[in-house]
Amino acid sequence: MTAHDLFTPVRLGAFSLRNRMVMAPMTRMRAAPGGVPTADMARYYAQRASAGLIVTEATSISVQGSGCLNAPGIHTDAQRAGWRQVVKEVHEAGGLFFLQLWHMGRISHPSFQAGGALPVAPSAIAPRSGRILTVTGMQDYVAPRALDRKELPHIVAQYVAAAHCALSAGCDGVEIHNANGYLLDQFLRDGTNHRSDEYGGSIANRCRLTIEVAEAVTQACGAGRVGIRFSPSSSFNDMSDTTPLPTFRHVLRELNQLRLAYVHVITASDEDVRHGGVAVPLVTLRRAHHGPMIAANGFDRASATRLLAEGGADAVAFGRLFLANPDLPERFRADAPLNAPDESTFYGGTSAGYTDYPSLGTQPATQP
Repeated sequence: MTAHDLFTPVRLGAFSLRNRMVMAPMTRMRAAPGGVPTADMARYYAQRASAGLIVTEATSISVQGSGCLNAPGIHTDAQRAGWRQVVKEVHEAGGLFFLQLWHMGRISHPSFQAGGALPVAPSAIAPRSGRILTVTGMQDYVAPRALDRKELPHIVAQYVAAAHCALSAGCDGVEIHNANGYLLDQFLRDGTNHRSDEYGGSIANRCRLTIEVAEAVTQACGAGRVGIRFSPSSSFNDMSDTTPLPTFRHVLRELNQLRLAYVHVITASDEDVRHGGVAVPLVTLRRAHHGPMIAANGFDRASATRLLAEGGADAVAFGRLFLANPDLPERFRADAPLNAPDESTFYGGTSAGYTDYPSLGTQPATQP
């Protein structure tokens, strides 16, 4: 096996990445009213264009799929125009840009829905913990409405329409958000999917909507421009599954036939296990998937380098480190000190803690 490090090129689908450092999708809640990307968002992403690949923050594919204040969308002309400016600046800075497609499912609230409707989900099961931030403050989650079988083609169509919008805005590709307890993940796992039709019950049935969405988006965009993200070990958003390893091994094997650009896996953390998640070994998922794989979740330079050298993944995604260090590849290459992320500015706010983190040479940085 050829050993790779963070700075060797890698092929993901239609694209050759100059390095194996991916900017992970991170919700920052700084879009303008109507979910429209802003000039600050363009600056933020362009500053980080030295990543081998940027994956955007989760971006709602429809009004029905929304549920997060000041998060962007990709289903209106204004949103598409905003993303077009973001992509323009990223490309001018030499970056590669995939937009993450997001339907929140039950992790929403009637105040986000057209006409105050209930959020939708595979089954009418409300999250048992957590609350949601709305325009009127924190609210309890409500029991969602279970989607009718006849509505599921429209769900697939929402993903396809959003993917078309993303490509027409200039994005290089899209990543299907199938992680973190949102709609597709809700269908995939038996803690949230209690259906008795062909979309529930068996592992194959619970994987069905994921496969249909991936197939349709691939047909719309081309396989080389489509990735997908999973979080098999996560309990975030009150998620659980009684057979996580067989479930995710099955969906990855089914996806092999599509020859996607990559599969993006959030690995198990100690926190996941403490909160009831079952650690699914990355090495097992790696064997099930025959294409490129990106690994994410708390990696630093040493652990990412080790994973790549062992062949555990083809690239590694960094979240907080890219958030606080716009020139992270340069810092890693030079073994330079890193800026410490300011957690108080992670979600919402101004350019502070967003576009004002210094690059090397602009001012002294501090080691976290």
